[in-house]
Amino acid sequence: MTAEHTSADPGSDALRARVREVVAGYPHSHRAFADRIGLDATKLSKSLNGVRRFTPAELTRIAELGQVTVNWLINGRDDADTVAAAPRRAARPAQRSGGDRYQQILDAAWELIAERGYHAVRVADIAEACGMSAAAIHYHFPGRDDLLTEALRHSVRQAFDRQVAELHSIEDAHQRLLRLVELQLPGSPELRREWSIWLQVWNESALRPELRGLHGDSYTRWHDTIARTLRQGQRQGVFAEGDAEELAVRLTALIDGLGIGVLTGRPGRSVERMRRVLHDFISHDVVGNAGGAAGDEPADGHRR
Repeated sequence: MTAEHTSADPGSDALRARVREVVAGYPHSHRAFADRIGLDATKLSKSLNGVRRFTPAELTRIAELGQVTVNWLINGRDDADTVAAAPRRAARPAQRSGGDRYQQILDAAWELIAERGYHAVRVADIAEACGMSAAAIHYHFPGRDDLLTEALRHSVRQAFDRQVAELHSIEDAHQRLLRLVELQLPGSPELRREWSIWLQVWNESALRPELRGLHGDSYTRWHDTIARTLRQGQRQGVFAEGDAEELAVRLTALIDGLGIGVLTGRPGRSVERMRRVLHDFISHDVVGNAGGAAGDEPADGHRR
């Protein structure tokens, strides 16, 4: 089924109703909402009327603009049991005065910290990027540390929303795990920025114990997402039996190490090699003898 199918989709009536609720709550026009999510207004109308599916990327942008989660859009609850573990804190951003202004500041801070580094970004830089005064930035983020912690929460919410949007329709745990890996590869500018935020939080957490609670909660969410996928695959019989928690530790550590090598430009490290090493690990250590020939089938359906 493609994102542009033209038959009605009754199974997503509830999803469309919740998107309509988000659009109705937007303070500007229907067309302005469509523009903000990068979608033609006509396509937005077709999706709301059930003759076109929302793509995962569109659901993610709708959730961000509406200050809700993709989990709520799809399942009706932020904490609904779904394909990815929900963040333990701030699954949905707290409602704040300022609305779009707060989100504009957070977006600018997130991009600047990712691109320049936390210690190189001044409040004045964020104010300039937003066309605001430094006082306006301090109103929403009293201290510079608030910017870093909110940047991490922003990254965690983005990852959670992206995973739910991309994975909720994939029933096969093997294909879901391969897709999860694909969503972690730092191949796009956005994902490289997310990795940059994580690298900086790891560094700051190593030096400053007060940041470790937030970091620990955030990383636990990612570990739990991997572990629940592994357990589901074992129940489906597509993964070999074994300790899913231990496998999740090994797989997340491998992803981290390979990602750092790519981000830091280590010779011989590339997104393509990262993908190949992770697929090999999944084939040999996760699938083992359980998957047979299917164990070599990657998420895009093409044998390598």
